[in-house]
Amino acid sequence: MPPREIDLPSFPYPAKFHRVDGGEMAYVDVGPAAAGSGQTILCVHGNPTWSYYYRRVIERYSPSHRVVAVDHLGCGRSDRPSRRGFGYAMADHVANLVSLIESLDLHNITLVAHDWGGAIGTAAAIATIDRIDRIMLLNTAAFPPPYIPRRIAVCRWPVVGPIAVRGFNAFARAAVPMAMNRGKLSADDAAALLAPYDGWQNRIAIDSFVRDIPMHRSHRTYATLSQLETDLPRLKNKPIGLTWGMEDWCFRPECLDRLAAVWPDALVTRIEDAGHYVLEDAPEEVLDSIDRLLSA
Repeated sequence: MPPREIDLPSFPYPAKFHRVDGGEMAYVDVGPAAAGSGQTILCVHGNPTWSYYYRRVIERYSPSHRVVAVDHLGCGRSDRPSRRGFGYAMADHVANLVSLIESLDLHNITLVAHDWGGAIGTAAAIATIDRIDRIMLLNTAAFPPPYIPRRIAVCRWPVVGPIAVRGFNAFARAAVPMAMNRGKLSADDAAALLAPYDGWQNRIAIDSFVRDIPMHRSHRTYATLSQLETDLPRLKNKPIGLTWGMEDWCFRPECLDRLAAVWPDALVTRIEDAGHYVLEDAPEEVLDSIDRLLSA
């Protein structure tokens, strides 16, 4: 499928495209863009969102920073390769992100990552460690999952799962209200988050991310996450922020505690009444925590 343009007045940032194995990877690239100079904020989304999730980060920081926000293959405005052409494993997404970082020759990077983007982005940061200045993680994990919520486990059931996730968009639609705690998304923002996922083929990555959660050592991504956990101390000398919506039922507070134990000097911001979509639920608090990290 060719790259998809999505016309949203609230997201007036044109997509650029980077060729990777499997297709064209879309990304937003705005702000001061002199290669190899200045500060870059690299935004990496999770499942089932896309670069639209970072619209407030782009708006706030693009006057002073180069801001790059990616769409993983299968997500947002990127291509939707078939499973035969692309495996949709975490390692594939990491390789794509590393390829983009190196192709754009990004330096002085502040990584901002959420959900699956935390694992993908952190693994890419370790692979390009000399290009990384700071790391901000939002409600995520970077290790094999200690549990899987039942409402996600159901989406992994054979036959039933793909029909629900790809046929009825159950995962993405359910995330809109279930990932919020403090309030709810506006109708326009909810529609924008769902806009790229409007049919069976366009939901292939959502289903694949759900199935890439490794619950057994034999799973293809278990070793990838296990190696990532082993490598996390390599980042301990970087300024790191951990900002958490504490009412997240998916990446619960114990995930925050586990990361904070590896990085005891991290700037931890606990937002007690925010949910998993913490940047939607508590945008000003999250942006303020990024401000603090950029000043570190």
